[in-house]
Amino acid sequence: MSRILDQLRKAVRANPKSCYRLSKETGIDQAQLSRMMSGQEGLGVENLEKLADALALEIVARKRGRKGR
Repeated sequence: MSRILDQLRKAVRANPKSCYRLSKETGIDQAQLSRMMSGQEGLGVENLEKLADALALEIVARKRGRKGR
């Protein structure tokens, strides 16, 4: 999950919208969004989707290959 959050943090930083604006658009509490941005806390699936939508991103799950075999 941390790779998803890392990619979202990067997208938020690259986006011209402020965290305050994203908070208002998504309904995600500004303090929760701030904690996610600082790496102190994650986001639930619903809020991940809301944030991705606000940033015009798509969350894609892919099956990884097996390691060490």
